[in-house]
Amino acid sequence: MTKNIFGTVLTYVAPSSNYRGESEANRTVIQKITRAGKEYAVISPESMRNALREVIALKGLECNRSRLHNEDQLAVEFKDFPNADKYADDFFFGYMVADGKTMKPTGRPAKRDSILRMNLAVALSPYRFDATFHQSPQNAGGSPWKNQDNSGLLHKEISYTAFQYPFALSIADCMKNSNGPKWTAVLLESIGELSNVAGGHARSFFEMAPRSLVIRISQSLVAGFNTYGFNEAGEFPELSRLNENDLPASEFWIAGELVRNMEKSEKQRLTDAGAHLFENTQICLKAIAEQVSAAGAKK
Repeated sequence: MTKNIFGTVLTYVAPSSNYRGESEANRTVIQKITRAGKEYAVISPESMRNALREVIALKGLECNRSRLHNEDQLAVEFKDFPNADKYADDFFFGYMVADGKTMKPTGRPAKRDSILRMNLAVALSPYRFDATFHQSPQNAGGSPWKNQDNSGLLHKEISYTAFQYPFALSIADCMKNSNGPKWTAVLLESIGELSNVAGGHARSFFEMAPRSLVIRISQSLVAGFNTYGFNEAGEFPELSRLNENDLPASEFWIAGELVRNMEKSEKQRLTDAGAHLFENTQICLKAIAEQVSAAGAKK
């Protein structure tokens, strides 16, 4: 109950134009940050949280907020005033009602912090000024409508890369609701199936589900390891720190390609030290969900 979950997800490699801003001259620009003098594409935690909200709803959890896709601008709809006891998304992702007076009749607070903490997804490979062009045809002939008088050349920045992103959960916070253990199990399962992350106007298919996972379950209030620790080859060098003199291997759950490609001797070393190794990331997340549910049952 007093433990925290700290995880880093590595996605598969694919060409991506996710989370891009709009600009003039029909050019779509990937949002980026600079690290060590190079630019890396990024995806916001807000876009991933929105996708997680949609995934947990698809898995049957009742959610308060939903996207409206037919509006002239980015828009959402709420079923009711926020209620963390009733709606899983209000519980995990928090909320804020700017006019707090409207919440007074409900007896509930006007704002709530997010239980699920996430940070930017950052590309493993630097942006190399790649771009694609394609032509939008002119609406001609008997077309009843047209966007512009002539065909347009569309310019799109693109990066061929994997992304990594960290997340964190307090197990105690997840237990503050009678539905918490069940909802948390679904949330962890949804991280294992994360897709349809917003930002590409539904034109880009880029799965954010884990190719590899490094998770620590500990009473520590901080992860204690580099939560952006994957290198461009998909390796996690800080696994060498899992030993009796540094990080306790028994607190680590490692899964996916990282385990499948691991040298037999390293796999044996980590197993002997007490680390939990899984070849499949979804099975790993299910096992962690069972641990959370067991903690809830003991409450």
